[in-house]
Amino acid sequence: MKKINAIILLLAISFAVFGFSKFNKKAEIGLNIGNIAPELNYKNPEGKEISLQNIAKGKIVLIDFWASWCGPCRMENPSVVKAYNEYKDKKYKGANGFTIYSVSLDQRKDAWLAAIKKDGLIWEYHVCDFGGWNSIAAAQYGVNSIPTNFLLDANGVIVAKALRGADLEKELDKLVKK
Repeated sequence: MKKINAIILLLAISFAVFGFSKFNKKAEIGLNIGNIAPELNYKNPEGKEISLQNIAKGKIVLIDFWASWCGPCRMENPSVVKAYNEYKDKKYKGANGFTIYSVSLDQRKDAWLAAIKKDGLIWEYHVCDFGGWNSIAAAQYGVNSIPTNFLLDANGVIVAKALRGADLEKELDKLVKK
């Protein structure tokens, strides 16, 4: 009985000092690890709006910012393609698969589409607002250099960002069901 009273007293003191919200904190929308990723809703090559929120439900998602004119992006694309092919069908803890939401900072549709084809970016979610460095999506995510990315868990929470090369695969491995 003394042990239970001590636990209750400890909890009461903790709530008084730290507040209940520290113990019942929900993720906030933002760009830091642990935040819920802000919504993105842009048009694909066919002009159809693709909502990040709709495709992300229950999936691991990589939001990948890039452009056809960006040399480092084009050099990174083989690593992204490799990760997609290797992880798209794996079983995840609390998630149904892995996909990529590619956000291009291109200004020309023909260059964007040619790069998608040439680099073998075979996933279905490619979007662009053709704003270049004035892209609304890039501004919303604080993107000031590319390539850059954000890895989301099945709840849309950012679990990692700025992953390049093998680092993406290491983070995906952490999410795979063992």
